[in-house]
Amino acid sequence: MTIFDRFKLLHDTKQPLLLNNIWDAASAALVQANGATALATSSASLAWALGYADGSHLPNDELLNAIKCIQKIATIPLSVDIEDGYSSNPIEVANLVKSITSLGVVGINIEDGAGPAELLTVKIKAIRESVGNELFINARTDVYLRAIAEGEVAFNMAIERLNTYQNAGANGGFIPGLSNTVIVKRLSNSTSLPINIMVNDLEVDVPRFEHSKIARFSVGPSSFVDAYRQLVKPNPELDYNRINNLFL
Repeated sequence: MTIFDRFKLLHDTKQPLLLNNIWDAASAALVQANGATALATSSASLAWALGYADGSHLPNDELLNAIKCIQKIATIPLSVDIEDGYSSNPIEVANLVKSITSLGVVGINIEDGAGPAELLTVKIKAIRESVGNELFINARTDVYLRAIAEGEVAFNMAIERLNTYQNAGANGGFIPGLSNTVIVKRLSNSTSLPINIMVNDLEVDVPRFEHSKIARFSVGPSSFVDAYRQLVKPNPELDYNRINNLFL
């Protein structure tokens, strides 16, 4: 069984994949030593650790160097969040992903963000043509995170986008910004894609979704925020926006 097969299988079991997102070799080593079955970067956390704001500001060479450092200690599958691919050009995105997979990465997250679904669809197709099938593409839609729509319109838009990305070659669907258990259950029952949602705390939040067929839970930048909160005592008020604004 290849390392890609191992990673893909983690999305097919009755036990959901729990990812405490990492950002460097040290965080990867700690998470791995704690019994993780896979590693996954948070794009925001990785960018901050390298001195850049989240939001596609990270240069490709810095991303690739960071991956090399993580892979020095990784003995389990690694997935890398590449935001929107750091380019609006599908060929440039596909070339970046080819460089990433050459380092042994078996999965990526790639998002539509505020852009049109059509653009991400073309990017996914270009990636598939470039690297083949040995890559788990987790397609993220920001319908809920960016409040692009509300109610049934948002639900239908999210499903439509996930189905479109699946047809383009995505292996999974990532829906951050959604915490309503009823909607999560409806979404997971409305697509054949393994669904990933983002939570703040794996131990506290995951049990709330035990009947929702969610294949993958991740914490995004929460792990970074929790770790670095120790540096701002006695004021513990630290969140995504406060950190990201430091680099803008």
